[in-house]
Amino acid sequence: MKAYYDSETDILYLAKEGIEEEVIELHPGINLEIDKNGQLIGIELLNASKLFRDVIKPLEQRTAL
Repeated sequence: MKAYYDSETDILYLAKEGIEEEVIELHPGINLEIDKNGQLIGIELLNASKLFRDVIKPLEQRTAL
């Protein structure tokens, strides 16, 4: 899987090759993308900066040292 981040829409997308047939909302802001064989091909994390702010802040502080 590869990770893509769109800063304009604040979406983190984890994906592999495939054509999306279905989207399952796992939790508000977290979507799973499924192909025609029922295999997971993508994970969409909406408002990613808010979801990961507790992880990102300490990392930013470490790199500032």
